[in-house]
Amino acid sequence: MIEQKHFEVIIIGGSYSGLSAAMSLGRSLRQVLVIDSGLPCNRQTPYSHNFITQDGEKPQVISAKAKIQVDFYDTVQFYNGLAISAIKTANEFEIKTESCKVFTARKMLFATGVKDLLPEINGFAECWGISILHCPYCHGYEVKKEKTAIIANGDIGFDFAKLISNWTKDLRLCTNGKSTLTLEQTEILKKHDVQIFEEEIDSFEHKEGYVKNIIFKNKEKVAVKAVYARPPFEQHCSLPVDLGCDINEQGLLKVDAMQKTNIAGIYGSGDCTTQMRSVAIAVSTGSFAGAVINKELIDEDF
Repeated sequence: MIEQKHFEVIIIGGSYSGLSAAMSLGRSLRQVLVIDSGLPCNRQTPYSHNFITQDGEKPQVISAKAKIQVDFYDTVQFYNGLAISAIKTANEFEIKTESCKVFTARKMLFATGVKDLLPEINGFAECWGISILHCPYCHGYEVKKEKTAIIANGDIGFDFAKLISNWTKDLRLCTNGKSTLTLEQTEILKKHDVQIFEEEIDSFEHKEGYVKNIIFKNKEKVAVKAVYARPPFEQHCSLPVDLGCDINEQGLLKVDAMQKTNIAGIYGSGDCTTQMRSVAIAVSTGSFAGAVINKELIDEDF
């Protein structure tokens, strides 16, 4: 039970970035509340990679250990629930939760991540984060030299194919409909033995999230071990927009080099602010945001 109502900082989002910011602020003796609804975007991903000291660890293990360590700092408190509204008053921010709890703070940090808008293709959601992947830096090593497909088209498909060719040469590009590649791009891909499939995808045949075959609507079947895709996404939390924060052309919360939004006192970190979606980047931006917020509080009070 949280009796305290007012904090110096409220962090919305208690995954890697939010916890990292909370540790930075807790070590700065700040009164902090972390509000988290418990739905990280990588909750289906079995293993996390490309983060030193934690390479190959389960994401839930990393976040659980982080929470235990952050909980050591007695000025940091946790609220398990969903923040549903936020307003800015003259001197502070007021946050209301779905259980009608109201908390206030001088500063706000959104580390709320994004929500992937998965295509309605049978099997895609079940494989997402397991064998249908978004990032070769996070997962490419584990499927190196395997039969791999990319779902993309046009310039994005061409550039994505070039990128993934670093990890495997056994590559096919599925445009999921008529190709919008240029003639030059098509010739270059063929030169590098990248097969191009224009037929629409019907489903993914898989076992417990591990893809076996791509099934096209013309009944053609292509065996693969891994698939890369970049589905569209939206902000996981609408509160920054409600407070007047800008969203950039990629759909990300717009922050400057100091993790500040356009609204004074509101900051952003982690996946909701960057296309570089990884645990390492989330931790880095969260830690930095915590330090920036602490410095701003010091400057205001000194």
